[in-house]
Amino acid sequence: MALMLLRGMSTPISFRSSTGLFFTVLRPRLARFTTRVESAQATEAKAAAKSIQLATKEASEQKLQGFEAIIGIETHVQLSTVTKAFCSCPYNYGSQPNSTICPTCMGHPGTLPVLNEKVVECAVKLGLALNCEISMTSKFDRKQYFYPDLPKGYQISQFDIPIAKKGYVDLDLPVEFGGGHRKFGITRVHMEEDAGKLLHSESGSYSQVDLNRAGVPLLEIVSEPDMRTGIEAAEYGAELQRIVRYLGVSNGNMQEGSLRCDVNVSVRPVGQSEFGTKVEIKNMNSFSEINRAIDYEISRQILLHKEGQADQIVQETRLWDESSQKTFTMRKKEGLADYRYFPEPDLPEVVLTTDYIDEISKSMPELPEAKRRRYENMGLSMQDVLFLANDDNVAHFFDSTLEHGADAKLACNWIMGDIAAYLKNEKLSIDETKLTPLELSELIASIKNGIISGKIGKEILVELISKGGTVKGVIEEKDLVQIADPAAIEAMVDKVIADNPKQLEQYRAGKTKLQGFFAGQVMKASKGKANPVLLNKILGEKLNAN
Repeated sequence: MALMLLRGMSTPISFRSSTGLFFTVLRPRLARFTTRVESAQATEAKAAAKSIQLATKEASEQKLQGFEAIIGIETHVQLSTVTKAFCSCPYNYGSQPNSTICPTCMGHPGTLPVLNEKVVECAVKLGLALNCEISMTSKFDRKQYFYPDLPKGYQISQFDIPIAKKGYVDLDLPVEFGGGHRKFGITRVHMEEDAGKLLHSESGSYSQVDLNRAGVPLLEIVSEPDMRTGIEAAEYGAELQRIVRYLGVSNGNMQEGSLRCDVNVSVRPVGQSEFGTKVEIKNMNSFSEINRAIDYEISRQILLHKEGQADQIVQETRLWDESSQKTFTMRKKEGLADYRYFPEPDLPEVVLTTDYIDEISKSMPELPEAKRRRYENMGLSMQDVLFLANDDNVAHFFDSTLEHGADAKLACNWIMGDIAAYLKNEKLSIDETKLTPLELSELIASIKNGIISGKIGKEILVELISKGGTVKGVIEEKDLVQIADPAAIEAMVDKVIADNPKQLEQYRAGKTKLQGFFAGQVMKASKGKANPVLLNKILGEKLNAN
């Protein structure tokens, strides 16, 4: 796409507006290019006019008929550093276009990059978290390519000596997708800078270039081609997101571009050792999209193989279109020779010491895989384990609740149930509520000790989450202590039975489900404070008495 786009470009024009300096590129031939893409999409739609559900099902069936997919992922993680990789400019998502740029990140002649040491620290942290070998000496290289949002005409990256290599990541697949443990290899982790961003006009006749993102530090994680399904790839991406968030090196938000996954997919007949032609897929904004895009692409490639058109699978970059649930051609893929790598002459080698690496290693938090194994050893189900370890804030809240003496399973049930429902409804994270781990443990203990019922516990929980306070304080303020006096409950049961002779007659005639009706009336009379175990025991005796 880049070549077709550039042939139609005129000289770039810069102008100022109230939102900053824009670099505008006219694109007189873009309409022709767009038409060509739409035509290609229409052709592909005829060749594979299937819903994504059908495509996924057929991909699985066709694999059984003699094909398998080979999947690898290149993940770009944008680091949460205060300044950019090689200059002192800040970067804040959503800033006014071209408001955080300088001659260095714009690539002006005569400027020199200075490495942000925080980038190296983040790279070592992530390399250790991914079980990689850390390179004691690594270097930067220039990766040459021209694109309007890369003003230097090259990207500072790492080529033959990355800062970390030969690692792996362990993960557990969700129970709803069959479960099971997976281990995927990591080829390398390297440091590089990001490019700017093109803002296309609605008419498609020109683009504006925002260079705020140019020079922002990235870590690129290249996986081994170990994945075989869209689910595995999506879960691999989700695990990387968990890891970078646990480490605090990135917020991992896909919607902000802080974590971007480019997927490489090829298919081959089962038993063939040689890989098929690799196709790269971009423009996926969620893990579910990664899953669907891969399943569609597997289906598309297998279909071409079966129709004797395998030669139409070419090494290219394709875009995922969420609306049509299809991939379509973006551009032919460049090779290593096209990038003309050579060592970056303006930056020295990155030399690490054993003491430096040991110091970072000692500061590492407990990572998702270790948390999952620890929770599993507590006797929690895999569904519980995956939920708790998915979010570091939730895991920390859970661990703190246990430190205050709460039972692991009961604490998990409250967090996964009522608390999770409240957070989802209010669009909050657990650390944004007024509920504390201490009060959750007190709530669990109050129910366990018979001071309040589970129903009242749910009411108290809402109060604690939204307004704060203590369990003891809410119980005293609202007079919520559970009624556990057998005589008091018996009196209420007698009155309810006496007030409902018709229902009593029906119950004794065989409609035993009416016991729930009587229990409900007693609970209503007690304002929900009657001990449910004691209530049902006394009620059963009364209803079945001669």
